[in-house]
Amino acid sequence: MEKHTEEDFEYRSAKKKVKEIKGFYIHLLIYIFVNIAFFAVEIRQKGFEDAMTDIWNYRTAFLWGIGIFAHWASTFGIHLFFGKDWEERKVGKLLKERKRNTWE
Repeated sequence: MEKHTEEDFEYRSAKKKVKEIKGFYIHLLIYIFVNIAFFAVEIRQKGFEDAMTDIWNYRTAFLWGIGIFAHWASTFGIHLFFGKDWEERKVGKLLKERKRNTWE
């Protein structure tokens, strides 16, 4: 049976965090490029003035922006509901309960 050391856990944890950060930046880049493309199409069809004053042209950027904000918050530590701290506390609590039940 393979032993998992603290260094292995730290490495896997750091690698997972880097993957989360990379995923956020990819999501952000796609958001930027797609919204630039949407605005470019609107400008080409309607002209600059009409495209910039039509509020409906901003709906995709706004709604998707809410998703980008949520992704940013979860990646960089602002967990609104079930964040990392909650997970660690819950795991600790379950381990304590399991130890207590096995020793009694």
